[in-house]
This record gives sequence, structure tokens and C-alpha cells, in this order.
Amino acid sequence: MKKDGRSRINWIFENFVTFLRKCTFRVLSVGPIPEHIAYIMDGNRRYAKKQNMIEGTGHRVGFLALMSMLKYCYEMGVRYVTIYAFSIDNFKRRPEEVQSLMDLMQEKIEGLMEEESIVNRYGVRVHFLGNLKLLSEPVRLAAERAMVATANNSKAVLSICVAYNSTNEIVHAVEKACEEKWEEISLLNASGSGYGLIGLECIEKDERENLIKLIDIEKHMYVSVAPDPDILIRTSGETRLKCILLLVLNTCLLARDWFSASPLGNIELPTESLLFGEEKETIVNLAVGGYLPLGQQYDDALIGTKEIIALMYILVWHAMTTLRF
Repeated sequence: MKKDGRSRINWIFENFVTFLRKCTFRVLSVGPIPEHIAYIMDGNRRYAKKQNMIEGTGHRVGFLALMSMLKYCYEMGVRYVTIYAFSIDNFKRRPEEVQSLMDLMQEKIEGLMEEESIVNRYGVRVHFLGNLKLLSEPVRLAAERAMVATANNSKAVLSICVAYNSTNEIVHAVEKACEEKWEEISLLNASGSGYGLIGLECIEKDERENLIKLIDIEKHMYVSVAPDPDILIRTSGETRLKCILLLVLNTCLLARDWFSASPLGNIELPTESLLFGEEKETIVNLAVGGYLPLGQQYDDALIGTKEIIALMYILVWHAMTTLRF
């Protein structure tokens, strides 16, 4: 009897949260909605340690919270979401921890291809960005299958950065741009146009220095599949930037203590400054959100409640700064 009563209470609560979410999102959607939100997914190990969880549990709970936030982003009409899931530097961790993360990654990637998954429900195309050759073969093949399986989805885009950091991305882009320019010069030389390898020394110095332009590098960046992020959220609450998206997050203002609850993370908003009218990246320390303690039922409505509140604050802040309230 008690179980039936508890189930009914949960059902009522779930429906109330769903109704509240839809009403709130409808109001917020009247204002400007960010086109692209990026997440740095970190802090899971620290959270698990603080909650006395079994090693590895923090990553699974973090994944559940991420799925909730993804759902709310797509419901709000956010077209692009980027996730910084696994850095190249993470390969330096203990081998057993790296293997555990690879196994979890493979499991979740394969889950994306299931018919009822979030990417199929919302028509999301998935990209895996980074030096995928560094991944174990099962994970790399799973990532390639997921990209092929979602290639025709066009309503939204999910970019997952794995075996990634910005320094590696920039080196990759420069190498590809140089290779492309070298091939172009070789073809011109072979055609006898006088501009190829033979004629290269005859080109004016200024013109020679500008053979490779910024646009040549940008088009070879891993993140070129999406526009520059409007908002960057670091879930651990750290105030420093990690080695992600550095080419598009190059000017930052730091603002702290926006709220005073347990932290969800930091938010970077490329907005117009309210005081100076200058376009800058603003880091806002958002202290709303969190995960459910271990032992509670990971109900979708329950685990997403704080994420809804956090996203509401994010979108309201974005609207205020965009509209100059």
C-alpha cells in the first residue's frame, strides 16, 4: 500500500515538474535563445569522492545529469551542443582508470544508436571531435558507427570532444592547411602557370607571408562543424579555462559569486558588456545545480530538477545581456 502511495506521489511530482518545465521554457523561448552551448564535463571524480561513492560511479551519475541537460537544451531550441568529454591529457591517468572510462564511453556511444535514444528522439546529428586514432579500436569504431548512423539527422548537432585538446587541434589545423596549400602550389607548378614551386621565390615577400590565412586554418579545426559557442559551462566549478576551444574563447572577463549554492560550474558568455558595449567573453560562476546523492532513485524528473533551474538562470542571463536589460 505504501509502495502504491509513493508511486502515485512520484507520478504527480513528475507531471508537475514536466508542466512547470514546459511553461517556463515557453516563456524563456520568447527571448533570445543561445545557438550553441558547450560543456566541460569535469569534477565527477571529486564529486564521487566527496559523496563516498564507489570509483567510477561519479562519471555515470554525471552522464545522467548531462542527458537531462541535453534534453532541456534541445527542448528550448538550442541547436548546437558541444561536450568536452575526454582530454588527451586524461590518457596520463592510471591505466585501469583510463580503461574504465573507455568502457563507459563505448557503452554510452552504443546507447546513442538505440532507437529510443536522445539523438533519435530529437533528430540530433553526432560528431566526435579530436584525434580519434588515440582511442582504443572498439571505442573508435563505435564513434564512427554513431556518426554514420546519425548523419541524416538535421534538427540539432551534438559534438563530443574525445582524445582532444586545443593545442593538438591547432597543430592539426595548421598541418592540414599547409598540406592543402602545398598541393595547390604543386598543381599550379605542374600546370606551368608560373606560380608553383618554381615561381614561389618570385612572389613578393608580403604576399608570400600571407599564403596561409586564418580562414585556411579555421576550416580545418575540429570544431568547425559548429558556430562559436555562446555559452561555455564548466561543471566542476573551476574558474580557469581548460585546453578547449581556445581559438574561439580568447578574451575573457571573470565574474564570481553570482549565486551561493553548491556549484554547477562556470559559464562563459560572449555578450556585449552592459557598461562598455564591448564584445567580450564573460565567465560567470554559476552556483546552482548538482547531482542526486547515491542511493536515491535516478528518476528523470528528479535528477533533472536542479539542471532545469540552472538552465533557466543561464538563459535568463543570456537574454538580459543580449537585450541589455
